Amino acid sequence: MATPLLDQPDDWTEPGAHPVVEHVYRVPLTLPVDGLAAVNVYVIEDPGGLILIDAGWARPETEKTLVEALQGLGHGLGDIDQVIVTHAHWDHYTQALALRDSLGTRVRVGREERHTIEDFDLDGGVWPRQVDLLRECGAPELAARVDALPVEPQDRNMPFGPPDAWLSDGERIILADRRLDVRATPGHTRGHVVVGDPCAGLLFSGDHVLPHITPSLGFERSPEKFPLRSYLASLRLVRDLPDALLLPAHGPVTRSVHTRVDELIAHHEERLDEVLRQVVSGAETAYAVARALPWTRRQRRLDDLPPVHQMTAVLEIDAHLDVLDQQGAVVWQRADGVRRFAPVR
Repeated sequence: MATPLLDQPDDWTEPGAHPVVEHVYRVPLTLPVDGLAAVNVYVIEDPGGLILIDAGWARPETEKTLVEALQGLGHGLGDIDQVIVTHAHWDHYTQALALRDSLGTRVRVGREERHTIEDFDLDGGVWPRQVDLLRECGAPELAARVDALPVEPQDRNMPFGPPDAWLSDGERIILADRRLDVRATPGHTRGHVVVGDPCAGLLFSGDHVLPHITPSLGFERSPEKFPLRSYLASLRLVRDLPDALLLPAHGPVTRSVHTRVDELIAHHEERLDEVLRQVVSGAETAYAVARALPWTRRQRRLDDLPPVHQMTAVLEIDAHLDVLDQQGAVVWQRADGVRRFAPVR
């Protein structure tokens, strides 16, 4: 049974250091992007120094909010011993690197994030691999729009690079007063990890398990070949762990990891059925399927979404088609560089 949840504000984005259990606090940090209001950073008080789970998007506002939250606990940035990062997206990783640059704070991230970190080069465009994949999905015009997306000047100055050390699946981080267990959970990114505190009944889930939204798949510089297959396997891995409080990167803390994992697995099973029905009805490409389905909780059409959101939607359908192929429900062939699918009769 998970540890009782301490009081949390009704608005999960409310600034401050909100206690989850004794010596563990949730600090929401605002984000400069559409669609995500904030990212949760978790502060663990330990006699050896503070441990952060994720760190936010590197910018002055992030550091100011973090400083104020730590001051409310009687701490400062210099008290942070290390940052454990669930994955290398900018809203989790870049402020950790900024803290390392200014204070020498140790930074660790999952080993398989090395693909994206080592391949990162904005001179090649914002989403170069995704542009190629969109063409294979039968979406050349969308690929061209994504390929034309400009690199913002501030993005070129964002701290990015390797951590001080890589985190490995099954690794145990022994602190003075607790133990943290690292589990590799690829899917959202190749190197995503979740961090469990089994004695306190906590799971720091990063973007792997979110309470209100379904994480994007393979949303990274160098995605793996079958992100949905990996994501579903990672969900089942987490479901096999003892239930715990869900401490997500976006959204409120909730009482049961298992409940939300079951909902996410059911969502993808329903999506697989919907995708298969579209293929049976004659949709041959991931782009055609994506245009036939509603998106977001507002049930919007694909063409009404911004280009990057269209990109993630089409590539999510492509990932579902790969799983259907692996299940023997569809077959595909490549014609003129486009993958075309058909149902298995």
